[in-house]
Amino acid sequence: MPPESLAGLAAIAGLIGLCIGSFLNVVIHRLPKMMEQEWQAQCAELRGETTSTAEEPLSLAKPRSRCPHCGHQITAIENIPLISYLLILRGKCSGCGARISPRYPIVEAFTGLASAYVAWHFGPTIQAAGALLLVWALIALAAIDLDTQLLPDAITLPLLWLGLALNLWSAYADLPSAVVGAMLGYLALWSVFWLFKLATGKEGMGYGDFKLLAALGAWLGWQMLPAIILLSSVVGAIVGITLIVAARHGRSVPIPFGPYLAAAGGIALFWGAPITQAYLGMVG
Repeated sequence: MPPESLAGLAAIAGLIGLCIGSFLNVVIHRLPKMMEQEWQAQCAELRGETTSTAEEPLSLAKPRSRCPHCGHQITAIENIPLISYLLILRGKCSGCGARISPRYPIVEAFTGLASAYVAWHFGPTIQAAGALLLVWALIALAAIDLDTQLLPDAITLPLLWLGLALNLWSAYADLPSAVVGAMLGYLALWSVFWLFKLATGKEGMGYGDFKLLAALGAWLGWQMLPAIILLSSVVGAIVGITLIVAARHGRSVPIPFGPYLAAAGGIALFWGAPITQAYLGMVG
């Protein structure tokens, strides 16, 4: 594909990514609250209680987004990715003047840039379409885990099955490698979880981490799992030690592992093969 056409494709993907980033902000904010409402309803049902209707039911579409401070409903012009935050609202609510978290434009910008790179890297292929879905899901999972230490099944499980489905046509790995990758990805962290629990009596990670690594194995094949585990562990250790040394985290305060798995999965998606070859060359 000519470079100018590839650049145009990347630009279009980047613009779409900006809009998707705005939607991901909704997913990051609302999905944990939706899960909490569902858990409360299930607990009430088990207790034989009537579910309270005082709290407005949440979905990804309703109600409309609003300021958490004053309840001002976000208008269409205030919801334009990046432009609204930087030029129209200037980082403040138009209703009450409260500061708007800079994470919203950061997620939008990062999603746009990542989407553009996916299009540039893979070109107009089925791999590009799948990689966009994978990258968008990883961004949402990383942010949700940072906020709540949850990796929702509503994202991780469909991601796993989608990876297996795409690899029916060997989009990223052959199907046997993908199936083994899903199995080994889950069992690897499951084993670490139980070894740590038996040794210390504490839970070192959540089941969502198992499912996320299984999903990455289903997408990229079992051959990429060592690189993903190594990259996520190194980055997680560096960040964790830095936070402890800087006295921003106590040693007993849990640090979510999902963002490091997501970052490592993204790196493996683009550069996993040369990283694996370089590692094998070093140890071989």
